[in-house]
Amino acid sequence: MTLRSFFAPAWRLLPLAALVLLISLTVAQAQQAAAPAPAAAPAAAAPAADAPPPACAGDPDPKKAVLEKCTINSGDTAWMLTSMALVLMMTIPGLGLFYGGMVRKKNVGDTVMTSFAITCLVTVLWAIGTYSMAFTAGTPFVGGFSRAFLQGILSDISKGIGNPNPLAPTIPETVYMCFQMTFAIITPALIAGAFAERMKFSAMLWFIGLWATFVYAPIAHWVWGPDGFLNSGNDAAWVKVLDFAGGTVVHVNSGVAGLMCALMLGKRKDSGPAHNVVLTFIGASLLWVGWFGFNAGSAVTAGMQAGMAMTVTQIATAVAGLTWMFIEWAHRGKPTVVGICTGAVAGLVAITPASGFVGPVGSMAIGVAAGFACYIGAVWLKNLFGYDDALDAFGVHAVGGAAGAILTGVFAISEYGGTSGLIEGNAGQVINQLIGVGIVVVYDAVVSLIILKVVDVVIGLRVDVEIEREGLDLSLHGETVQ
Repeated sequence: MTLRSFFAPAWRLLPLAALVLLISLTVAQAQQAAAPAPAAAPAAAAPAADAPPPACAGDPDPKKAVLEKCTINSGDTAWMLTSMALVLMMTIPGLGLFYGGMVRKKNVGDTVMTSFAITCLVTVLWAIGTYSMAFTAGTPFVGGFSRAFLQGILSDISKGIGNPNPLAPTIPETVYMCFQMTFAIITPALIAGAFAERMKFSAMLWFIGLWATFVYAPIAHWVWGPDGFLNSGNDAAWVKVLDFAGGTVVHVNSGVAGLMCALMLGKRKDSGPAHNVVLTFIGASLLWVGWFGFNAGSAVTAGMQAGMAMTVTQIATAVAGLTWMFIEWAHRGKPTVVGICTGAVAGLVAITPASGFVGPVGSMAIGVAAGFACYIGAVWLKNLFGYDDALDAFGVHAVGGAAGAILTGVFAISEYGGTSGLIEGNAGQVINQLIGVGIVVVYDAVVSLIILKVVDVVIGLRVDVEIEREGLDLSLHGETVQ
């Protein structure tokens, strides 16, 4: 009996994995509890009688604010609740329909179920530990476990006060946790565009679960965590990388992992055109609408920066969609529905890291660059090197995310986001952006390949030839789309 045949039913490892995770977290918490308490600090002098009492967001710098017994801002909270719902809509149903329309009919069910299953899986992992790893203080490389199983996250609902995450001081931590959860969900779901129509469903679950833990959570901490070494808001950061809503964390990250999947799996035995462009149109439209929560919501307040982020998102998306359409029209003689939808998504991807830092003119330039760069990545680059990136996860998300991240360093305006770019004389920010993209690409590629290889050895990555020929829907799920 081979190792693969013994471990073929993926559920055999689930109880063991759950037990190991639970034991690890328990031990970590026990060690933390057993650690000797620090020596008591000398008693501080009593404040002057006329000194104002500490307030939740009394200091302009949220890191210096007193984040205890905070009165939540209802306007910010309402906007973030809306943003969370918008971003969740991007994965289910947006991405599911966008990808589902581009595969062949015999694989539609597996494609949409992949988006749905990833939503469920990542939600559970986020609550267990990956939120804590990404968004609590720990080390410059990964957070701690102070929020494992979301312990300590409940505020005093009856009094309307709480102790929020310092990264979002005016909203309940539960809302911030859920908002960031939607980012953690859509990022691995984007990877599925690269391995569509040929990966085992069980292998997909294992790969995504491990990737969300060992790739997404650390990289999110690097760029967005309170003490991340790439976080531009961290005074002690080694390299200050601007990434407002996920150019590196979401798009470069998912696109590079998608390329690794495509290389490991190899080409499909046969492929065909999109089976239903209307589904792709609906999915792209939902992504466009949901992206306002993605980008404008990343301001984590209902303020001026959110308004500008929404404006530049709309402009860049429209410009990129038109750019792709005109290039395709000139190159192939006809503009297509799938083409303009893909171009619009490319614009959404590229403006994501820049949305809180650039103005309307910068967004137009980024939209044009996204249309050109992603068309090259999805059409020319894929044909040149011969890899089968089925739905252009790498060509759109990695290429578009990298282009947007680098151009953020060019077009950033200090009046909008507090940091100047190249056009305001700060050439060093472009270097910072290049370093950030490079670090994410290397780490992501190496760890993704390791995870893929382990999963391949244990249960196998790719479906059999007969299953691929018959279609994944009937063979893996016992269902067909009529």
